[in-house]
Amino acid sequence: MVLDCANSSVSDFVLEDVPHLSDYIPDLPTYPDPLQDNPSYAVVKQYYVNKDDTVAQQIVVHKNSPRGIHFRRAGPAEKVYFDSEEVCACIVTCGGLCPGLNTVIREIVCGLYHMYGVHKVIGIQGGYPGFYSRNTVPLTPKVVNDIHKRGGTILGTSYGGHDTSKIVDSIQDRGINQVYILGGYGTQIEAALIFEEVRRRGLKVSVVGIPKTIDNDIPVIDKSIGFDTAVEEAQRAINSAHVEAESTENCIGVVKLMGRYSGFIAMYATLASRDVDCCLIPESHFYLEGPGGLLEFIEKRLKEQGHMVIVVAEGAGQELLSENPAPIKRVQGDASPDQLFQDVGLWLSQRIKDHFAKRQNMNLSLKYIDPTYMIRAIPSNASDNVFCTLLAQSAVHGAMAGYTGFTVGPVNGRNSYIPFHLINEGEKNVVITDRMWARLLASTHQPSFSNTKEMVGARDE
Repeated sequence: MVLDCANSSVSDFVLEDVPHLSDYIPDLPTYPDPLQDNPSYAVVKQYYVNKDDTVAQQIVVHKNSPRGIHFRRAGPAEKVYFDSEEVCACIVTCGGLCPGLNTVIREIVCGLYHMYGVHKVIGIQGGYPGFYSRNTVPLTPKVVNDIHKRGGTILGTSYGGHDTSKIVDSIQDRGINQVYILGGYGTQIEAALIFEEVRRRGLKVSVVGIPKTIDNDIPVIDKSIGFDTAVEEAQRAINSAHVEAESTENCIGVVKLMGRYSGFIAMYATLASRDVDCCLIPESHFYLEGPGGLLEFIEKRLKEQGHMVIVVAEGAGQELLSENPAPIKRVQGDASPDQLFQDVGLWLSQRIKDHFAKRQNMNLSLKYIDPTYMIRAIPSNASDNVFCTLLAQSAVHGAMAGYTGFTVGPVNGRNSYIPFHLINEGEKNVVITDRMWARLLASTHQPSFSNTKEMVGARDE
């Protein structure tokens, strides 16, 4: 739902509003928000969010420019659309692991219990297929008390297996009226399908998405859960590579980090480390041979300082690997997108070794580190724990207020309700013409690599 609101003093702004249960179910009763009787919130001067509060997508604008797109601000509402005693909520985790999943599960359960007096919360086991093929597990504050100290998800997860009709049938049969879905880009697309089917059937069910991906590739929002932890943990691998490289003459430390289509982890880990000499990401193409190529840069850096560290995102250089395809098999029954990518870290390491093997005057040592699954499986750090808590509570506030068909996430530092269709428009990428990438280039002093064919084409023109 998009609302155009005239602003006489400056110019128009657009509210990208989210669906509400009252949009398709008439005469819904409302109830006073239980927070008004919660002693923990007695100290808060204003604990209800004004229904007209919005969050701007663009925080920096010119004096006379349009106010642009705004989103509904997340938070508790004065009236709720669910009787707490009648709520049956479910939580499901889908896709790959990332730090913070258990923290979000814990805080949804505790938020429903302690803020709204909801005592019926169940966990769907094993991802989307768990709706119709697995048992559920009851979730209480006691059950989830210390799960935030563990990595992974206590509910289990899986890729694929989504069947919209069967999932909504299960939601109806079990009497579920709030659905909290934790997952990345693909999971949110499928969550939108569940919402559309729920709305088509006229069910009083709030469908809420919570963005989960350490790749940080979900559009609109500032970041998703697990990203801060992933960047911090990546430092350990980079530091190990740097120690190894510094300790041996003509040594290269190669670190492969996650990032199939978006290189945010590699970029931020590189900026945080300051020990990286070259960062390769999917958004910035590079080439190996010839003037200005990666191998020439490696030779130059080794001559200058005798060692170097290269960070490469898993999706970088895939177009180069496809020119020399190596056998790759997708595991039977495994829907993981990781299987679609060849290992650029191993490939790059071998190409570097082969190049220097031809040079009689330089003995090369190369150390390859792949911390991918170590990063995914660790518990969230302090920053992510706080972030997960705020995100989970915002999701609960939105569902209780009757909103549905939305993902909750921070926009310019404020948690907002974002309609599924905007989240699902495409993955977020590193903008290599932006200042952040320029800061990285200034930190590593690496060249801004170009594709060989693009260079040739430019010269021909």
